[in-house]
Amino acid sequence: MKQNKRLLIILSTVVFVLLIPFVAMQFTDEVNWTIFDFMVAGVLLFGTGLFFEWILRKVKNRRNVVLFSVLLFLVLLVVWIDLAVGIFGTPISGH
Repeated sequence: MKQNKRLLIILSTVVFVLLIPFVAMQFTDEVNWTIFDFMVAGVLLFGTGLFFEWILRKVKNRRNVVLFSVLLFLVLLVVWIDLAVGIFGTPISGH
């Protein structure tokens, strides 16, 4: 039951985060996401949430949970930024 609750929290968080650009698109032309952008962001966020859940279940040492969680967040942040503005110039970058 605890895992189902966490899964619901992860899914709700992903939906909430994706609602931010969706609502912003209604009020400004500065935010211009396509359905592909929403799908990529959803997969990235949901995958990160599931991996975080896996860390919480498998890693027993609290210090290591914090370490792996921070590392996971940093990886998410770097990938998100690269997809958005292309800071590394990779083929998948936004520019």
